[in-house]
Amino acid sequence: MIPAAGLATRFLPASKAVPKELFPVVDKPALQYIVEEAASAGISDVLLITGRGKSSMVDHFDRRLDLEAQLEAKGDHDRLEAVRRPAELASIHSSRQPEMLGLGHAVLCAEDHVGDSPFAVLLGDDLIDERDPALPRMLDLQAASGGIVVLLLEVPWDEVHKYGVASVEETQDPDVVRVTGLVEKPPREEAPSNLIVVGRYVLPAAIFDAIRKTPPGSGGEIQLTDAMALMINEGVPVRGVVFRGRRYDTGQPEGYLKTLVQLACSHPDIGPVIREWLVEYVEQELKG
Repeated sequence: MIPAAGLATRFLPASKAVPKELFPVVDKPALQYIVEEAASAGISDVLLITGRGKSSMVDHFDRRLDLEAQLEAKGDHDRLEAVRRPAELASIHSSRQPEMLGLGHAVLCAEDHVGDSPFAVLLGDDLIDERDPALPRMLDLQAASGGIVVLLLEVPWDEVHKYGVASVEETQDPDVVRVTGLVEKPPREEAPSNLIVVGRYVLPAAIFDAIRKTPPGSGGEIQLTDAMALMINEGVPVRGVVFRGRRYDTGQPEGYLKTLVQLACSHPDIGPVIREWLVEYVEQELKG
Protein backbone atom coordinates (compact mmCIF):
# COMPACT_ATOMS: atom_id res chain seq x y z
CA MET A 1 0.00 0.00 0.00
CA ILE A 2 1.40 3.38 -1.05
CA PRO A 3 -0.17 6.52 0.45
CA ALA A 4 -0.14 9.15 -2.30
CA ALA A 5 -3.06 11.49 -1.67
CA GLY A 6 -1.16 14.49 -0.30
CA LEU A 7 -1.15 17.96 -1.85
CA ALA A 8 2.67 18.31 -1.86
CA THR A 9 2.40 21.99 -0.94
CA ARG A 10 6.18 22.29 -0.53
CA PHE A 11 6.49 21.75 -4.28
CA LEU A 12 3.91 24.30 -5.44
CA PRO A 13 3.38 25.50 -8.11
CA ALA A 14 5.05 22.49 -9.78
CA SER A 15 2.72 20.06 -7.99
CA LYS A 16 -0.48 21.97 -8.81
CA ALA A 17 -1.31 19.87 -11.88
CA VAL A 18 1.32 17.09 -11.78
CA PRO A 19 1.38 14.76 -8.74
CA LYS A 20 4.72 14.96 -6.96
CA GLU A 21 4.87 11.16 -7.08
CA LEU A 22 5.26 11.46 -10.86
CA PHE A 23 8.09 14.00 -10.75
CA PRO A 24 11.01 12.47 -12.66
CA VAL A 25 13.96 11.08 -10.75
CA VAL A 26 16.52 10.85 -13.54
CA ASP A 27 14.68 8.64 -16.07
CA LYS A 28 11.48 7.49 -14.33
CA PRO A 29 8.97 8.91 -11.84
CA ALA A 30 9.56 8.59 -8.12
CA LEU A 31 6.46 6.40 -7.72
CA GLN A 32 7.87 3.81 -10.10
CA TYR A 33 10.92 3.36 -7.88
CA ILE A 34 8.58 2.50 -4.99
CA VAL A 35 6.54 0.01 -7.01
CA GLU A 36 9.75 -1.56 -8.34
CA GLU A 37 10.96 -1.98 -4.76
CA ALA A 38 7.74 -3.75 -3.81
CA ALA A 39 7.88 -5.97 -6.89
CA SER A 40 11.51 -6.89 -6.19
CA ALA A 41 10.43 -8.04 -2.71
CA GLY A 42 7.85 -10.39 -4.24
CA ILE A 43 4.78 -8.17 -3.81
CA SER A 44 2.53 -8.43 -6.85
CA ASP A 45 -0.51 -6.45 -5.63
CA VAL A 46 -0.11 -2.70 -5.04
CA LEU A 47 -2.79 -0.31 -3.74
CA LEU A 48 -2.34 3.42 -4.31
CA ILE A 49 -4.20 5.70 -1.91
CA THR A 50 -4.99 8.67 -4.13
CA GLY A 51 -6.73 12.04 -3.98
CA ARG A 52 -8.43 14.44 -6.33
CA GLY A 53 -6.41 15.19 -9.46
CA LYS A 54 -4.10 12.21 -9.06
CA SER A 55 -5.58 9.69 -11.48
CA SER A 56 -2.48 10.08 -13.68
CA MET A 57 -0.56 8.00 -11.13
CA VAL A 58 -2.69 5.00 -12.03
CA ASP A 59 -2.43 5.87 -15.73
CA HIS A 60 1.36 5.60 -15.55
CA PHE A 61 1.03 1.87 -14.87
CA ASP A 62 -1.37 1.28 -17.76
CA ARG A 63 -0.34 0.13 -21.23
CA ARG A 64 0.02 2.79 -23.97
CA LEU A 65 -0.50 0.67 -27.06
CA ASP A 66 -0.32 3.64 -29.47
CA LEU A 67 3.03 4.75 -28.05
CA GLU A 68 4.32 1.18 -28.00
CA ALA A 69 3.36 0.74 -31.65
CA GLN A 70 5.25 3.87 -32.67
CA LEU A 71 8.36 2.83 -30.77
CA GLU A 72 8.19 -0.69 -32.22
CA ALA A 73 7.83 0.71 -35.74
CA LYS A 74 10.94 2.83 -35.20
CA GLY A 75 12.88 -0.13 -33.83
CA ASP A 76 13.44 1.77 -30.57
CA HIS A 77 13.49 -1.36 -28.43
CA ASP A 78 15.14 0.18 -25.35
CA ARG A 79 12.45 2.83 -24.96
CA LEU A 80 9.75 0.29 -25.84
CA GLU A 81 10.89 -1.93 -22.99
CA ALA A 82 11.00 1.07 -20.61
CA VAL A 83 7.44 2.09 -21.55
CA ARG A 84 6.10 -1.44 -21.09
CA ARG A 85 7.88 -2.09 -17.79
CA PRO A 86 5.52 -0.16 -15.43
CA ALA A 87 2.53 -2.25 -16.50
CA GLU A 88 4.47 -5.46 -15.89
CA LEU A 89 5.59 -4.71 -12.33
CA ALA A 90 2.44 -5.52 -10.35
CA SER A 91 -1.32 -5.41 -10.33
CA ILE A 92 -2.11 -1.76 -9.54
CA HIS A 93 -5.28 -0.74 -7.68
CA SER A 94 -6.39 2.57 -6.22
CA SER A 95 -8.60 3.86 -3.42
CA ARG A 96 -9.59 7.48 -2.86
CA GLN A 97 -8.82 9.20 0.45
CA PRO A 98 -11.64 11.73 0.70
CA GLU A 99 -9.97 13.95 3.31
CA MET A 100 -6.34 14.55 4.27
CA LEU A 101 -6.59 13.32 7.85
CA GLY A 102 -3.11 11.90 8.35
CA LEU A 103 -1.14 8.77 7.55
CA GLY A 104 -3.18 6.66 9.94
CA HIS A 105 -6.36 7.63 8.12
CA ALA A 106 -4.71 6.89 4.74
CA VAL A 107 -3.80 3.40 5.94
CA LEU A 108 -7.37 2.87 7.11
CA CYS A 109 -8.53 3.53 3.54
CA ALA A 110 -6.78 0.28 2.56
CA GLU A 111 -8.83 -1.94 4.87
CA ASP A 112 -11.35 -3.21 2.31
CA HIS A 113 -8.57 -4.12 -0.11
CA VAL A 114 -6.22 -5.69 2.45
CA GLY A 115 -8.73 -7.76 4.42
CA ASP A 116 -7.16 -9.93 7.14
CA SER A 117 -3.69 -10.25 5.64
CA PRO A 118 -0.46 -8.58 6.76
CA PHE A 119 0.61 -5.86 4.37
CA ALA A 120 3.45 -3.45 3.66
CA VAL A 121 3.18 0.33 3.66
CA LEU A 122 5.74 2.18 1.54
CA LEU A 123 5.85 5.97 1.74
CA GLY A 124 6.61 7.70 -1.53
CA ASP A 125 8.92 10.36 -0.04
CA ASP A 126 11.50 7.73 0.95
CA LEU A 127 13.42 6.07 -1.87
CA ILE A 128 15.53 3.07 -0.87
CA ASP A 129 18.44 2.41 -3.19
CA GLU A 130 17.86 -0.84 -5.09
CA ARG A 131 21.40 -1.89 -4.14
CA ASP A 132 20.40 -1.86 -0.43
CA PRO A 133 17.01 -3.62 -0.21
CA ALA A 134 15.34 -3.62 3.21
CA LEU A 135 11.79 -4.78 2.49
CA PRO A 136 12.55 -8.52 2.00
CA ARG A 137 14.12 -8.71 5.48
CA MET A 138 11.12 -6.93 6.97
CA LEU A 139 8.63 -9.25 5.28
CA ASP A 140 10.53 -12.34 6.41
CA LEU A 141 10.69 -11.07 9.99
CA GLN A 142 6.96 -10.37 10.11
CA ALA A 143 6.11 -13.73 8.53
CA ALA A 144 8.25 -15.55 11.10
CA SER A 145 6.88 -14.00 14.26
CA GLY A 146 3.96 -11.69 13.43
CA GLY A 147 3.38 -8.28 14.94
CA ILE A 148 4.69 -5.05 13.43
CA VAL A 149 8.00 -4.48 11.68
CA VAL A 150 9.29 -0.97 11.01
CA LEU A 151 12.39 0.37 9.32
CA LEU A 152 14.63 2.50 11.54
CA LEU A 153 17.39 4.92 10.64
CA GLU A 154 19.91 6.61 12.91
CA VAL A 155 19.96 10.39 12.47
CA PRO A 156 21.80 13.27 14.21
CA TRP A 157 20.18 14.19 17.51
CA ASP A 158 19.33 17.69 16.30
CA GLU A 159 17.01 16.18 13.68
CA VAL A 160 14.87 13.90 15.87
CA HIS A 161 12.15 16.53 16.31
CA LYS A 162 11.20 16.11 12.63
CA TYR A 163 10.28 12.41 12.85
CA GLY A 164 8.61 9.60 14.71
CA VAL A 165 11.23 8.26 17.16
CA ALA A 166 11.52 4.77 18.66
CA SER A 167 12.63 3.66 22.09
CA VAL A 168 14.37 0.34 21.63
CA GLU A 169 16.01 -2.65 23.26
CA GLU A 170 18.81 -4.63 21.63
CA THR A 171 18.39 -8.22 20.47
CA GLN A 172 20.93 -10.88 19.55
CA ASP A 173 20.76 -9.62 15.97
CA PRO A 174 22.69 -6.32 15.65
CA ASP A 175 20.40 -5.21 12.82
CA VAL A 176 17.12 -5.90 14.65
CA VAL A 177 15.84 -4.17 17.78
CA ARG A 178 12.74 -4.55 19.89
CA VAL A 179 10.67 -1.38 19.81
CA THR A 180 9.24 -0.56 23.25
CA GLY A 181 7.67 2.79 22.44
CA LEU A 182 7.07 5.38 19.75
CA VAL A 183 6.71 9.14 19.98
CA GLU A 184 5.87 11.53 17.16
CA LYS A 185 8.27 14.49 16.65
CA PRO A 186 9.58 14.83 20.21
CA PRO A 187 11.83 17.72 21.34
CA ARG A 188 15.46 16.66 21.33
CA GLU A 189 15.64 16.57 25.13
CA GLU A 190 12.64 14.23 25.29
CA ALA A 191 13.60 11.86 22.46
CA PRO A 192 14.16 8.28 23.68
CA SER A 193 16.78 7.61 20.97
CA ASN A 194 18.01 8.95 17.66
CA LEU A 195 16.46 6.05 15.73
CA ILE A 196 13.65 7.38 13.56
CA VAL A 197 10.95 5.46 11.75
CA VAL A 198 11.42 5.86 7.99
CA GLY A 199 8.81 5.15 5.38
CA ARG A 200 8.57 1.35 5.44
CA TYR A 201 6.19 -0.66 7.62
CA VAL A 202 4.91 -4.23 7.62
CA LEU A 203 1.65 -4.32 9.53
CA PRO A 204 -0.90 -6.90 10.63
CA ALA A 205 -4.56 -6.31 9.80
CA ALA A 206 -5.16 -5.55 13.50
CA ILE A 207 -3.70 -2.09 12.83
CA PHE A 208 -7.08 -1.03 11.42
CA ASP A 209 -8.85 -1.45 14.77
CA ALA A 210 -5.98 0.38 16.47
CA ILE A 211 -6.33 3.31 14.05
CA ARG A 212 -10.07 3.51 14.79
CA LYS A 213 -9.22 3.75 18.51
CA THR A 214 -6.62 6.47 17.91
CA PRO A 215 -7.86 10.03 18.49
CA PRO A 216 -6.78 12.81 16.13
CA GLY A 217 -3.64 14.63 17.15
CA SER A 218 -2.11 17.90 16.02
CA GLY A 219 -3.96 19.46 13.09
CA GLY A 220 -6.77 16.93 13.44
CA GLU A 221 -4.66 14.20 11.85
CA ILE A 222 -4.65 10.54 12.86
CA GLN A 223 -1.05 9.41 13.21
CA LEU A 224 0.04 5.89 12.32
CA THR A 225 2.75 6.25 14.96
CA ASP A 226 0.08 6.72 17.66
CA ALA A 227 -1.84 3.65 16.48
CA MET A 228 1.34 1.54 16.60
CA ALA A 229 2.11 2.90 20.08
CA LEU A 230 -1.35 1.76 21.16
CA MET A 231 -0.62 -1.74 19.89
CA ILE A 232 2.70 -1.78 21.75
CA ASN A 233 0.80 -0.98 24.96
CA GLU A 234 -1.56 -3.86 24.19
CA GLY A 235 1.38 -6.27 24.00
CA VAL A 236 1.78 -6.58 20.24
CA PRO A 237 5.46 -7.25 19.40
CA VAL A 238 7.13 -4.54 17.33
CA ARG A 239 10.55 -5.04 15.80
CA GLY A 240 12.71 -2.54 14.02
CA VAL A 241 15.17 -3.33 11.24
CA VAL A 242 18.03 -0.84 11.49
CA PHE A 243 18.77 0.38 7.98
CA ARG A 244 22.41 1.03 7.11
CA GLY A 245 22.08 1.51 3.36
CA ARG A 246 21.38 4.37 0.99
CA ARG A 247 18.07 6.18 1.42
CA TYR A 248 16.91 9.33 -0.35
CA ASP A 249 14.41 11.77 1.15
CA THR A 250 12.38 13.45 -1.60
CA GLY A 251 9.79 15.01 0.71
CA GLN A 252 11.23 18.51 0.37
CA PRO A 253 12.63 20.35 -2.67
CA GLU A 254 16.21 20.32 -1.41
CA GLY A 255 16.07 16.58 -0.73
CA TYR A 256 14.51 15.93 -4.12
CA LEU A 257 17.26 17.87 -5.87
CA LYS A 258 19.98 16.05 -3.91
CA THR A 259 18.37 12.74 -4.90
CA LEU A 260 18.45 13.73 -8.57
CA VAL A 261 22.17 14.47 -8.37
CA GLN A 262 23.03 11.33 -6.40
CA LEU A 263 21.10 8.93 -8.62
CA ALA A 264 22.21 10.66 -11.80
CA CYS A 265 25.82 10.20 -10.74
CA SER A 266 25.28 6.47 -10.21
CA HIS A 267 23.29 5.93 -13.42
CA PRO A 268 25.10 3.45 -15.70
CA ASP A 269 24.54 5.47 -18.88
CA ILE A 270 24.75 9.14 -17.91
CA GLY A 271 26.65 8.82 -14.61
CA PRO A 272 30.18 9.40 -15.97
CA VAL A 273 29.11 12.52 -17.89
CA ILE A 274 27.18 13.95 -14.93
CA ARG A 275 30.04 13.34 -12.48
CA GLU A 276 32.55 15.01 -14.81
CA TRP A 277 30.25 18.00 -15.33
CA LEU A 278 29.52 18.24 -11.58
CA VAL A 279 33.22 18.43 -10.71
CA GLU A 280 33.75 21.16 -13.29
CA TYR A 281 30.70 23.08 -12.09
CA VAL A 282 31.75 22.97 -8.42
CA GLU A 283 35.27 24.07 -9.28
CA GLN A 284 33.90 27.05 -11.22
CA GLU A 285 31.58 27.98 -8.37
CA LEU A 286 34.45 27.86 -5.84
CA LYS A 287 36.46 30.20 -8.03
CA GLY A 288 33.61 32.67 -7.88
